[in-house]
Amino acid sequence: MGRGDIKTKKGKTFAGSFGKTRPAKSKVAAKKAAVKKDAK
Repeated sequence: MGRGDIKTKKGKTFAGSFGKTRPAKSKVAAKKAAVKKDAK
């Protein structure tokens, strides 16, 4: 259980992959974040 374990969040971060444990930001969430950032 660590950087080599792809089933854990730390392992997914190290491997650069996404899935149920480490969901990628959806396009909707990314768009909302960009709009919120521009509003400031």
